[in-house]
Amino acid sequence: MKQLSVSALAALPASIQRPTYDRGQVKIGIVHLGIGGFHRAHQAVYTDACLNEGDLRWGILGASLRSPQTRDALTPQDGLYTVASRSGEGTEYRVIGSVVSLMVAPENPAALVEAMAHPDVKIVSLTVTEKGYCIDPSSGALDMAHPDIVHDIAHLNEPISAPGFIVAALKQRRERGLKPFTVMSCDNLVSNGEKLRALIIALATRIDPQLGAYSAEHVAFPSTMVDRIVPHTVDEDRAMVSKALGVNDAWPIVTEPFTQWVIEDHFPEGRPDWGRMGAQTVKDVTPFETMKLRLLNGAHSMLALIGSLSGHATVADAMADHALASFVEAFMVEDVTPILVVPDGADVPAYRTALLHRFRNPELKHRLVQIASDSSQKIPQRFLSTARDRFNKGLPLGRIAFGLAAFMHFASGYDRHGAPLELRDPLAPELKARLDAAGADAVKAVDAILAVEKIFGRELPKNSHFREPIIAAYRALAEGRLSI
Repeated sequence: MKQLSVSALAALPASIQRPTYDRGQVKIGIVHLGIGGFHRAHQAVYTDACLNEGDLRWGILGASLRSPQTRDALTPQDGLYTVASRSGEGTEYRVIGSVVSLMVAPENPAALVEAMAHPDVKIVSLTVTEKGYCIDPSSGALDMAHPDIVHDIAHLNEPISAPGFIVAALKQRRERGLKPFTVMSCDNLVSNGEKLRALIIALATRIDPQLGAYSAEHVAFPSTMVDRIVPHTVDEDRAMVSKALGVNDAWPIVTEPFTQWVIEDHFPEGRPDWGRMGAQTVKDVTPFETMKLRLLNGAHSMLALIGSLSGHATVADAMADHALASFVEAFMVEDVTPILVVPDGADVPAYRTALLHRFRNPELKHRLVQIASDSSQKIPQRFLSTARDRFNKGLPLGRIAFGLAAFMHFASGYDRHGAPLELRDPLAPELKARLDAAGADAVKAVDAILAVEKIFGRELPKNSHFREPIIAAYRALAEGRLSI
């Protein structure tokens, strides 16, 4: 079967949406770090729509910070790929052309820094997951002892980390008298723009205090809230998309129809008109971001961790478990909603209902292990921030205890039936070693994990209203119960 490419576009079935612009005329205005499935299903789709409207300044250079997989799949396809939006009503196919160039950072770090320093580049965006920011999870500050940060401080000409690449490119632009690009995080971090700003200033200051002052004064870091469920692509997806197109697409995306993007409108050097394409520009993203992180992402982690322990494979499978689905809905209604600061005009009950409907989408094979990966980096935003707000209001820990206890059971590497679990977490070896040493004693196991300051800090584990419900939930989960 012929490969998807620019030359193949004209022969695609009429029902397939495709770029209407001359890709040869597109300039690279955005460098995106972390060219994974989420970016290609979300920001790249909004940008593709802007290019279709004729503003050709905003092509994307997508850079992988680790693996060559995406570059190797898409380069033979001229950067083109398909987004298949699936629901019970059917599937819509759209070929995306906004990614006009791809790089693999470790192959030539200096070349990526040079690309970021090009005068046409106005925005550097990121989807590198929580762990890609090299944050100390308990403090939220840059982890200066992180191996990648240690390397970048000593060898900024060949950076490894996302913060390192940004600081290196800002340094070059400053030295060349070029205005800085805007730095836009699109990851699930609370106040992601503000947090990224602090990380970049900290690293820049460590390297050169004047560069730190320059970054603080001149670089914009708008916050964003992004939302779309994007499972990992599997061979079944490739076969389905290739059959629909009549050509082979090596790296398509299968996702849900729903998509949302809320952006703090602070781009001194300009941006695509994403608002015309459905993005919402606001002065303060925080209420939207918090609502999404605690309801959607918090519920997702709850489903992933407890569902995996019960032997479920996908989100839809877990939602078919009536007891678990009811538990997660109660978590959203009773544990999260009472402490939310609701955005103006938001209908929280309708939002919850929509989330539950999205979770039940049978056409999305969203694997729980994908959501459960890197949980040590996620739970500070998804569970611990909610716990602190509940305590501040005099409320008990509630069902958050089960999410945290499930995280601890999951870190053992086995579900409650003894089947092995796939552990993908930067702290997995330490967590598993602590649990192995604790043995079957619930108190020892919980205390061993609560002692990991990188996750829990120092104060929460001392709080009996925090610790004791987790111990009770840990025991309950071991017996297959969702009640204490």
